[in-house]
Amino acid sequence: MNCPICKKINLLNSILHNVEIDYCPKCLGTWFDEDELRLAKDQKDEDLKWLDVDLWKNDNDFKISYGIRICPKCRVPLYEVYYGDSKIIVDVCNLCHGIWLDRAEFKKIIGWLKEKANYEVLNNYSKNLFGEFGEVFAGPETLREEIIDFLAVLKLLNYKFVVRYPVISRLISFIR
Repeated sequence: MNCPICKKINLLNSILHNVEIDYCPKCLGTWFDEDELRLAKDQKDEDLKWLDVDLWKNDNDFKISYGIRICPKCRVPLYEVYYGDSKIIVDVCNLCHGIWLDRAEFKKIIGWLKEKANYEVLNNYSKNLFGEFGEVFAGPETLREEIIDFLAVLKLLNYKFVVRYPVISRLISFIR
């Protein structure tokens, strides 16, 4: 496979957080086959497992890249899409669902996800808890993975609650 940016440079295989990915040795961009970005994110930070971004959920978010970059796998133009509601633009293939990240975009995505997770746990906790509980029965991941995601949200609430309300948490501990 050739790099979508450098064109004639072959992508090399590597391991990123226990996930086999392809990267360009010249520009250091990274190619993730379908679902590999989610798996690498989950391995990078266990507390982010429950927070998934479905890039294909809203077709209106896609912007045609005018064929500037070509999918290294399918050889069709990649589309540009914002990663969730972040300012990070990633290149995706609508056929194979592969994702191209420019140099350091994986690190930016992890940083944005950490900020989003903190906000969601503190401000939209019940919505996320019920959402994760619903996914236990309806997917999109396996039952085991969905239960782990649900338990992760519960665990994060405990951590955030203790930090945010130390007096209340001490009272609760005293009652036990």
